[in-house]
Amino acid sequence: MFPFRDHNPSERTPYVTWGLILANIAIFAGYFSLFQDERALGAFFNTWGLVPAEASATTFVSSMFLHGGIMHLAGNMLFLWVFGDNMEDQMGHVGFLVFYLLGGLAAAAAQYGADPSSTIPMVGASGAIAGVMGGYLLMFPKARVDILLILIIIFRIIPVPAWIVLGAWFGLQLVQGSMTPTDMGGVAYWAHAGGFLAGLLMTIPLWQKRGGTAFWRRNDGHPPHPEASYRTVRTSIPGVRKR
Repeated sequence: MFPFRDHNPSERTPYVTWGLILANIAIFAGYFSLFQDERALGAFFNTWGLVPAEASATTFVSSMFLHGGIMHLAGNMLFLWVFGDNMEDQMGHVGFLVFYLLGGLAAAAAQYGADPSSTIPMVGASGAIAGVMGGYLLMFPKARVDILLILIIIFRIIPVPAWIVLGAWFGLQLVQGSMTPTDMGGVAYWAHAGGFLAGLLMTIPLWQKRGGTAFWRRNDGHPPHPEASYRTVRTSIPGVRKR
């Protein structure tokens, strides 16, 4: 189950969101050949990923533009595509870029704080994107988000309010983070949680500028403009009845 689009159209072209997606893809393509050499790839991640025991200002930034595989990259860019344009719409291009980078730094700091002596490199844009998601939750709690539900051979698209999707995601990070030892590697749950909280907190001034709870009441928690609608495509495949 994962979100793949929302019903919240942006009113300006999201150049920064597009630029971040292209930058992440281009950087990944630049070192993709290293995946054929595990030792070289490990050395690359140890140099440019965030290794808490050897952290530097450079790796706090560089780590958020690296990914551990195609699916890692694709998943992160999908989430940025879904939620980034609306936050850029609200914050402006420069404001959103600063917000995104600060969210990524806060996420890295959270993971560093969870285990400063760790020698496992952390890579990925998910901490910064978690910040975008935290801000989205505050601004548009009832915006409809379409999730793709996959149950073995059943595929269904279900529209769900953003507060359910994002709240459940954040709760999962807290649960998984508390259950997973930080020295095991894998998913950086505390980076996700830290980025999410940072993004939510950094969005409070904007939310208050829009009217705070009055902003919610005016739109009932929905976006302050008409929702996007998607046409359902009918299939020509006949149904089968069971007897």
